[in-house]
Amino acid sequence: MFRLPLTATVIFALSIVSATQAGEIVLDGLKNPSGIAVQPETGVVFVSDSAAGRIVRLVEGSAEEVITGSSGDTYGKGPKYTIGPMGLAFLAENRLVVADSGFPDGEEYLRVFEVPPAGAAALGYDDCTKVGPLAATDSVKAEGNFYAVAATEAALYVTCNGDDTKGWISKSDITGASFGELARFIASKEATEVDAPVAITISPRGELVVGQMGEITVPSDGLLTFYNARDGKLLYNQPTGLHDITALAYSPRGHLYALDFAWNDPSQGGLFRLDNDGEGGVNAVKIKSLDKPTAMAFGSEGALYITLIGSVEEGQEVGAGQLLRLKPGL
Repeated sequence: MFRLPLTATVIFALSIVSATQAGEIVLDGLKNPSGIAVQPETGVVFVSDSAAGRIVRLVEGSAEEVITGSSGDTYGKGPKYTIGPMGLAFLAENRLVVADSGFPDGEEYLRVFEVPPAGAAALGYDDCTKVGPLAATDSVKAEGNFYAVAATEAALYVTCNGDDTKGWISKSDITGASFGELARFIASKEATEVDAPVAITISPRGELVVGQMGEITVPSDGLLTFYNARDGKLLYNQPTGLHDITALAYSPRGHLYALDFAWNDPSQGGLFRLDNDGEGGVNAVKIKSLDKPTAMAFGSEGALYITLIGSVEEGQEVGAGQLLRLKPGL
């Protein structure tokens, strides 16, 4: 029987919670930030400032523009959020993959940029290699709202939120410096009977690990699923008790963490450690309450970086987003 591959000593993990609860705000005033990637070799943190249509990097405590010019779209049902570029993943030190969400379904791409050095002029949004799109066919709807990206040496994977009847996870094979056709790979709703694949990462053993957000109007329907990265076979699928999983990440110590946006009741959202409950199921342990968390990545020094949309008062413009840093130790 397939077992949840979580390496954890729960007593030890719980002992570090109080040391990391406060967190440090390292960027403020972001507009619906929705993606994070840490640059190999340098450890520099890159953030998708989604509603601003740009990618920035953290340089001496400030946001430096790296890529600009994406258009915007809306996502969600009461409330709706303005979005642009979302998921980020590095393939090499200067090769950054950006997932589109600011265009109509069927017109969105994975965009691969060669990022310039710090202090250089920002790239335009079309200064890239485009992978995709996923247009409609006679049998499937157009695909879009690419949320999160995961990468191996062999392929790019992206979660899609266009065709809700299928819940696609799409894939592009990598050969050398070239990318194959972006193709629909796993119909996650057919496999799990729950909508909306959003979070995605690669396990230490090389499996695809996916968080099914579920319906944003339905509480506690978030799922944790594992797939074979080569053939898409479902290996593991269990409820988590979380509402709307937006991100997954493995810590340097091998613990698996999830962010819960908790769309209908943001007070229940936050950072959770996902433990094996001893019977093959999932026990979600809350580490920290967070205000609409969207993405996370562990830095080279072991700290955890998290993007938050945050709360905007009625009548105010978007701009309450933050990049938060939790101390190493998770």
